[in-house]
Amino acid sequence: MARRIIRPAAAEDIPQIMPVLEAAKGIMRADGNHGQWIGGYPSAEVISDDIRRGNGYVVCDDGKIVAYFAFIASPEPTYAVIYDGAWLDDSQPYYVIHRIGSLPGSHGIFADVITFCLGRCRNLRIDTHRDNSIMQHCILKAGFRYCGIILLESGDERLAYQLLAEKSLSLQKPPLSGSL
Repeated sequence: MARRIIRPAAAEDIPQIMPVLEAAKGIMRADGNHGQWIGGYPSAEVISDDIRRGNGYVVCDDGKIVAYFAFIASPEPTYAVIYDGAWLDDSQPYYVIHRIGSLPGSHGIFADVITFCLGRCRNLRIDTHRDNSIMQHCILKAGFRYCGIILLESGDERLAYQLLAEKSLSLQKPPLSGSL
């Protein structure tokens, strides 16, 4: 079994991160999601900005980067207004998980990322495209609750979810060894 760690991404990781995100786009397209991560998004500049701000993370199996995600402290400007629902808790600080993508065949990535993130903040939010059925499945399986619709700066809608650790049943997995 591969030794998995999650660590902060570094600028020198970008050449390995971008193919991971391209592979994730391929997974989305094969599943019928043609409206998310379009127009060159997420670009190397976006990933570089994540890293510069201390928000970019990589998941490595035996030293090889197999996934990337951004983990960003609140507030998230696009989460200020939610339609057709409400946040489970809109009074406490939270972290947002953005831009999560992995290589095909890398299993358990989402669960490991959530475990890692819950070790740093007990109030998590995430959003995804309506056509991203794979991500919706992973989000709900991890214990997130659907909260409503948020709008991106572009005006595109996203399905929004929140996980409050004290209401989650998915905390049985121990923290990742070798992670932050």
